[in-house]
Amino acid sequence: MSRAVVFREYGGPEVLHVIDVEAPTPGPGQLRVRVKAAGIQPFDCLFRSGAAQQWVPATFPQRLGNELAGVVDALGEGVTAFPVGTEVLGWAMLGSIADHVVVSAHEVVAKPAAMSWAEAGALSASGQTASTAWERLGLREGETVLVHAAAGGVGSFAVQLARASGAHVIGTASERNHDYVRSLGATPVRYGDGLVERIRAAAPRGVDAALVAVASDEALYASLDVVRDKNRIGTVAFHPLASQLGVARLSTDRSAARLSALTALYADGRLRISIQHSYRFDQAAEAHRVIEDGHVRGKIVFVA
Repeated sequence: MSRAVVFREYGGPEVLHVIDVEAPTPGPGQLRVRVKAAGIQPFDCLFRSGAAQQWVPATFPQRLGNELAGVVDALGEGVTAFPVGTEVLGWAMLGSIADHVVVSAHEVVAKPAAMSWAEAGALSASGQTASTAWERLGLREGETVLVHAAAGGVGSFAVQLARASGAHVIGTASERNHDYVRSLGATPVRYGDGLVERIRAAAPRGVDAALVAVASDEALYASLDVVRDKNRIGTVAFHPLASQLGVARLSTDRSAARLSALTALYADGRLRISIQHSYRFDQAAEAHRVIEDGHVRGKIVFVA
């Protein structure tokens, strides 16, 4: 048997439950991962609440999670790249938070030996989202870019990836996270009245592109005020105001090549994965409450 975190109706964190399920069997081109860690994202909470059902309707009992790490423990026909026992990380859309997950062999990469299980479980979704966002926004060396919610999961990766590309980064964050944002390589600015003026003071030559990693009116309006080209503003948050203002919502283009590039940056010491806290599956409701509180620094994860 295996366990999975599910919800049977939309609602608050209390609708989350751990159930026993049959361990899945991999088909041709697939492998099964014995999950050691699985990341938690704001989208998981949005999905569970029902706020995302117009984009992604649930099928009850509905599983959760979009990133995982673990050990390959079964192979389907034709899979040779990842023998049983290989440590991997990857993604399984709306199904990663379970003891056993079946994925395509193209949805995982080898885990670096120095990477902890918690770090590996938290990289794939948020890291690839940040990578895709900069690709879509046309990030170039020497530019000045703005990251809203720079201390969060996507924001933390976005800051570091921009710095690795040779950009100067300004990151909005609450004052308690300013030292953390500096440690990632960004110039922190605080939210609230005067935000636009503080951004302009930090970027006297202007801002070339902005990534809004939070559902915030303030962040959207500020970005429109300071970025020269509106087409170089994007958001990864589900926020109706973005479409009303003509700000593009950026989806994630996941691939093994993209994830391998992220693990290579980690192995080179150029990408840090910050874990605020780890939870057991039976603490799913508590984990979601922490996410919804909106003050997570880096990522939180489930560990088996």
